Amino acid sequence: AAFFAPNRNKRSIGLNLKSEAARQIFYRLAKQADVIVEGYRPGVVKRLEVDYETISKLNPRVVYCSLSGYGQDGPYHTFPGHDVNYISLAGALGLIGPPEGPPVIPLNLIADFAGAALYGVIGILAALIARNKTGKGQYVDIAYMDGAMSLITFFTTDYFLNNIVPKRGETALHGAYPYYGVYETKDGEYITIGCLEPHFWQNLCQALGKEDYIPYHFAPEHRLYKSEDKKWDEIQFYLKQTFLTKTRDEWFELLSQRNIPVGKVYTLDEAFSDPQVLHRQMVIEVGHPTLGKVRQVGIVPKLSDTPGKVRTLSPLLGEHTEEILLELGYSRKDINNLRQQGAIN
Repeated sequence: AAFFAPNRNKRSIGLNLKSEAARQIFYRLAKQADVIVEGYRPGVVKRLEVDYETISKLNPRVVYCSLSGYGQDGPYHTFPGHDVNYISLAGALGLIGPPEGPPVIPLNLIADFAGAALYGVIGILAALIARNKTGKGQYVDIAYMDGAMSLITFFTTDYFLNNIVPKRGETALHGAYPYYGVYETKDGEYITIGCLEPHFWQNLCQALGKEDYIPYHFAPEHRLYKSEDKKWDEIQFYLKQTFLTKTRDEWFELLSQRNIPVGKVYTLDEAFSDPQVLHRQMVIEVGHPTLGKVRQVGIVPKLSDTPGKVRTLSPLLGEHTEEILLELGYSRKDINNLRQQGAIN
């Protein structure tokens, strides 16, 4: 499942890089590559002789990106890990969840998908732009933990400036204040309210007939800790009770028409049926050779001149080995010999 969607429009060649013959194939591919990405533990590609130092001698223009849990150096660089480990050491996990009880794991969205993958793309694109000016590629070292730490800049800024350590569940963006949070509705569903700006809070208070709550709004100290003013408890209680009087969809219809930031907490099946999601073509249907029509998440960047298109679904491992080797100049006899040697699949 993890392989299915992210590998659209790609081809797959299966190489046993412990084989010298397979490494030679890799070298041929690398000579014409703009970018190489690897995700082994530090030291593995060097042992396999496909590391940046080796490849850059064959292709000085290549941009070579390594994705690893803790980076290519430092005391943790050989440690194994997963998203939950990286975000805990980065200080992100400790900030997520209510003040009572343990932290809440935010799926594997922070380190895996944002901290590593998106920062990896940013690093690669920056290196390609630099290559346009210098004519030379470079090495891009991306650590999952580094990316996760960068994503909590909103909190680290206050720590560095004021030496204040925020506590889980006690700041404005944690839901500690009634103008920004999640509320249960009459039908047992949930809505989200995001009235950080004064005019949005005013609109909400007027919609609920509680103009006296308007002066109570976001203050700079709310970014750092929970206020001891009991008025906030009163307001929080009132909103909780009020939102229980209508269904989720009724509240969304009412508040979205009053210029109030509101959202429905969806399950996945609901999310992929939402009119905005469908309008943005974030659900697409593509043909699969054995499964027929399959639905997938759509393409995020909407480019005006060169829009993205799903041409092929993710390949089977080694599905294009023969095709690629023929393009590289290998004969069918060579390919059969490579298979017999165990260099390819």
